Amino acid sequence: MIEIIGVTKVFGNKTAVDNLTFTVADGEIMGFLGPNGAGKSTTMNILTGYLSATSGKAIINGTDVFEDPKKAKENIGFLPEQPPLYQDMTVLEYLKFVYELRGATLPRKAHLDEICEMTGIGGVKNRVIKNLSKGYRQRVGIAQALVGDPKVLIFDEPTVGLDPNQIVEIRALIKKLGKKHTVILSTHILSEVQAVCNRILIINKGKIVADSPTGDLLKNTAGALKYRAVLATRDMKDALRLVSSVDGVVSVVPDEKSEEGMSAVILESDPSVDVRPGLFRTLASKDVPLVGLENVSLTLEDIFARLTLSGEVK
Repeated sequence: MIEIIGVTKVFGNKTAVDNLTFTVADGEIMGFLGPNGAGKSTTMNILTGYLSATSGKAIINGTDVFEDPKKAKENIGFLPEQPPLYQDMTVLEYLKFVYELRGATLPRKAHLDEICEMTGIGGVKNRVIKNLSKGYRQRVGIAQALVGDPKVLIFDEPTVGLDPNQIVEIRALIKKLGKKHTVILSTHILSEVQAVCNRILIINKGKIVADSPTGDLLKNTAGALKYRAVLATRDMKDALRLVSSVDGVVSVVPDEKSEEGMSAVILESDPSVDVRPGLFRTLASKDVPLVGLENVSLTLEDIFARLTLSGEVK
């Protein structure tokens, strides 16, 4: 459904996207991640035809975006980070305008009513957009992306400005849309990616550093073991010093959930070293009892930071 083949984009002496190649299959919801300046927005703007590439191809449903942009765009619904709304129109006027602009052929009233119901804006469809809350304006932005029932949906930060209940509803909507659309979701909310996406692609400095099913990425990209250790001491600084001195410990930070009279820390270790015997001996030699030690799953945040901060391409 979506193919990016060797896409490169150069601005002056800066390479924003560097020979990027990936595909997104029908019905897949792909989380597209990267730190600021990684090339995410540039890639999405190329894919949607808003920006040309220096080299390479972008193909939507078999159509090259650069050779036949009009036909390619017929298959794309795009929500940019700043929704393209006409503030002085009512919601329904705006959606009718988008319908005509896209040359949609579905029965207009039934189609727009369905979109309003799906995105939860039916109750405000006759209100002027500038008078809506930020959350509702974001919903209108999602609604315009659905006009014409495009095969590909590209959402850039779709839950920005929504309250917790609205976020849950929009995430559920995106998962539902993924059953009949191909979806690319770009967001800084990593828990959102875990909740919604079945695949994660991370780029850094214009290159892919990870591309994997969500579950596999969490299991296999970690490259370290993580533990929560509870020490019988009130002196957190001493606890951090002792644990960091153990051979094989890569990093150690305080755990906010320390029990009264204890110091709990989160440590990461080199996967080639079993730090547990050394940790026990070190603490025993200083008469600091180790009262708890458990494995902790590495989160998507941990993996994201490791991949993008190191700059290492996987």
